[in-house]
Amino acid sequence: MKSAKTDDLQAFLAVARDQSFTKAAAKLGITPSALSHSMKALEERLGIRLLARTTRNVSTTEAGDRLMRSIAPLFEQIAAEVEALGELRDKPAGTIRITCTDDIIELCLRPLLAEFLSAYPDIKLELFVDYGFTNVVEERFDAGIRMGEAVSQDMIAVRIGPDWSLAVVGSPAYFERHPPPKTPYDLTRHRCVNIRHRPSGSIYAWEFEKDGKIFTVKGDGQLVFNSIMHVLNSSLDGLGLGYVPEQLAAPYIADGQLKRVLKSWCPTFQGFHLYYPNRRQASPAFSAFVEAVRYRG
Repeated sequence: MKSAKTDDLQAFLAVARDQSFTKAAAKLGITPSALSHSMKALEERLGIRLLARTTRNVSTTEAGDRLMRSIAPLFEQIAAEVEALGELRDKPAGTIRITCTDDIIELCLRPLLAEFLSAYPDIKLELFVDYGFTNVVEERFDAGIRMGEAVSQDMIAVRIGPDWSLAVVGSPAYFERHPPPKTPYDLTRHRCVNIRHRPSGSIYAWEFEKDGKIFTVKGDGQLVFNSIMHVLNSSLDGLGLGYVPEQLAAPYIADGQLKRVLKSWCPTFQGFHLYYPNRRQASPAFSAFVEAVRYRG
């Protein structure tokens, strides 16, 4: 029996993890047809079926599952050792992959990027915008950024920003057509620009607080996004009321492009945290990034 090539085994792991030729091919930078041909060739060389294919999905066979469980840790160890070679360089180097939302990039990371990238020219940052609470381990990210309350207890968490609150905002043109709401319950009579974090999830119900009691209100509207930046832009365009981070709306409130309402009803949330698994010693590049984004307020 001919031995398997290392590249083919890595390709097999990508397919097995994603259970999709399309997703795996995108990560590997090849076409799905080329990846499928490679997997067929691997199975022929090994003389055993590793993947069960249907018209809709791909799954591992018993043999494929056994192979995945046996070789995945080895490739992870190889990747860790290669990355650790960066410690021998004069400067931290490598790619850091972070999953977060676009408002976090705008509020927490963008102000730091110019200085960080200038200080560490050999570090590449890959920021993946996702509101779906990506599993950083399964998707092989170095870290994620979420609110403190949303971080799992088995993760290392580093605060990167102060506590914050949301703001209900609308444009002056919108309020010329609609009277400002006096309580959150009035929102049911307004056009609200909503957000859905995941394609299969429900629309986010706006959270409010009064006298220590937290409650939600679902406002209706014609627009739903999966990005808070588009909610903000739609509010600026007078298309409805948006519920966005206060700090994000502050410049537009200050220059009169937006008007804030229901301020006393909006709760405060715990600041954003960078979180990552405690699986191995952090690389010099990642350690430099953590120190750069750490909140010192």
